[in-house]
Amino acid sequence: MKGEPSINTNNLTAVQLMELDACVRCGECVNWCPTYDAANKDPGLAPRDKILRWRQFMNKSYGLRARLFGPKAIPEEDIEQFKDDVYKCTTCGMCATVCEVGINTIELWESMRANLVKRGNGPYGKQGMFVKLIGEYMNPYMADNKDRLSWIPDDVKIADKAEILYFGGCTAELRQQKLAFATARVLNHLGIEFTMLGEDEVCCCSALVRTGQYEIEDIARKAARKNVDGIVAKGAKKVLYACAGCYRTSLVDWPRLLNEEMPFEIIHITEFLEDLIKEGKLEWKKPFDNLTVTYHDPCHLGRHVGVYNPPRSVLNAIPGINLKEMDRIKENQRCCGAGGGVKAGVPDLALGVAETRVQDALAKNPDILSSACPFCKRNLSDGRDSLGADELVVEDVIVLTAEALGISLDDCVES
Repeated sequence: MKGEPSINTNNLTAVQLMELDACVRCGECVNWCPTYDAANKDPGLAPRDKILRWRQFMNKSYGLRARLFGPKAIPEEDIEQFKDDVYKCTTCGMCATVCEVGINTIELWESMRANLVKRGNGPYGKQGMFVKLIGEYMNPYMADNKDRLSWIPDDVKIADKAEILYFGGCTAELRQQKLAFATARVLNHLGIEFTMLGEDEVCCCSALVRTGQYEIEDIARKAARKNVDGIVAKGAKKVLYACAGCYRTSLVDWPRLLNEEMPFEIIHITEFLEDLIKEGKLEWKKPFDNLTVTYHDPCHLGRHVGVYNPPRSVLNAIPGINLKEMDRIKENQRCCGAGGGVKAGVPDLALGVAETRVQDALAKNPDILSSACPFCKRNLSDGRDSLGADELVVEDVIVLTAEALGISLDDCVES
């Protein structure tokens, strides 16, 4: 009697199954993979190796020989090792950028992870806590959701309803409040009426999607539904994001989870500021004193959705800033190391990638390493500290914008 296949095709599309056969093993992805480099070139982390191994799993379960004689059992330790390797990936998408045959590896890795989660193999390490934390606390930091707006000073005015809504995100509202301070005060300074969800905001669930846990207990879909309904109830037609992860999740993942188009425009704060700068609506009251700044493209803002120029336009518009690019930028930039759940699951690996990215920056001798994502800022800061590069300031574009507009952030105390 023929046995059951060791793996199945859950969460893998027909196109993805064909992509497994499309890989020609040219090795270009191996040359660019940031986690492969940071893991001392561990062959298990090479993108082409992961594709080959999953293809072998599929052939043993569904290939011609399997059809004739029954599926060939795959040792559980082999699947567990594959799980470990596929989760040691930031899903940055660098391999997709250089793939000679155009394999969408970002989606492929996430589909593999979701498949492994259903099988009982995933996720990796502390990533498994995301479900409990987001399900119970509505954020990954075990914070009281009522504290989402506890950072707001008396001078910041937030309307009850408005056509523009600022979606703060868990990290900015509950950990890196300076980012939220800057965004809110910049909007007020420019006379732009906006509202926020406050304690009704819940995690965007990027962490659940990236780690393949988005179907567990339907938490991700329910969270997306609550956020979308809350935004609509606030009367918002435009939603601003200063977090690249929340931005990408709202733009790409919420429509998939809810099977509907978003009833509002999704805009990153740098896109919004770029338009205002073009209209001549920003008056720089406190120019910087000839600072050299280099910019790191967040994967979720850059390669995942293609927003490259707006952050650079903002930095180039700020008086006293000299933007000096790293060698690897835009489509070819190196990941900060935090994405895909790696910061939570494999922190040493995340730190190794961050150190390399900080070294990319230091090669240009900048005063400031800037980004447009609080998670990138956090991990790049960790990389800087690990290298002892105390002279390098790591700061978000919106914070630099606020300072150049003459907005004080001295009263911000971060968690």
